[in-house]
Amino acid sequence: MNIPQHTFTFKLISRNSGARAGVFKTTHGNVETPIFMPVGTQATVKSLTPQQLEDIGVQILLSNTYHLYLRPGVDIIKDFGGLHNFMHWSKPILTDSGGFQVFSLGDLRKINSDGVTFKSHLDGSTHFFSPEKAIDIQEKLGSDIIMAFDECSHPDDYKYSQAAMERTHQWAERCLVAKKRNDQALFGIVQGGIHPDLREISAKFISSLDFPGFNCARFHINWVFSC
Repeated sequence: MNIPQHTFTFKLISRNSGARAGVFKTTHGNVETPIFMPVGTQATVKSLTPQQLEDIGVQILLSNTYHLYLRPGVDIIKDFGGLHNFMHWSKPILTDSGGFQVFSLGDLRKINSDGVTFKSHLDGSTHFFSPEKAIDIQEKLGSDIIMAFDECSHPDDYKYSQAAMERTHQWAERCLVAKKRNDQALFGIVQGGIHPDLREISAKFISSLDFPGFNCARFHINWVFSC
C-alpha cells in the first residue's frame, strides 16, 4: 500500500481463513482493524459522553460533514480548534464527505459534473458541495480520516449507477488535487451500486489512485477499511 502522508501507516497483524487483522496509525492514535466505529453524526454519540466511550474502549468515531456544515457550521468548529476539541475527543475521528446525505435529499438536490446544489433540510436554504468544497470542509473540521466526495446510485438502475460511478471517479481525482493537509488520510470510495461489473471497474480505478485507504460503498450500506 502506498501512503504519501508520512503520518499514516497500516500494518497487517494476522490473516486467517480470508479474514485479516491490522493496525492503522493516525495522527490521534492507532485504530485496530476490523473495528466497530460508533456514529456521532452531529459531533456527539447520543446518550453517551466522550469519557463513557473511552471507558468502553472505543477507538474511533464517525461524524457527518453535511450535518456539521449546516449546524453548527464549520467556522464555529474551526474556531474551537477543530472537531477533536469541539467534541472533547482525543482519539481518531473519521468524517464522511456528505455525498450520501445530499443524494438522499431527493428533489431537494441537483447533480451535475461540477457538484451538487441542494436545499438544507433545516431551513430550505440553498448550498453547493463540490469535491473541492467537501475536502475544504473536512480539512477545517480536522478529522483524521476524510472521504472523497462521491455520488451514490440507485441500486436498481444500471445506467444511473454507471453514470454515478464515472462521476465519482472524476470527483476522486479532483479531491486528491484539492487536498492540502498532510495530517489527514483521504480515502477513495468505490461505487457501482449493486452491479458486480461496475463495482469491479470502480475498484480497479479507485485503487489505482494515490489513496491510503478505500470505502467500498453499496448504496446506503458502507464498509470502511484500509487496504
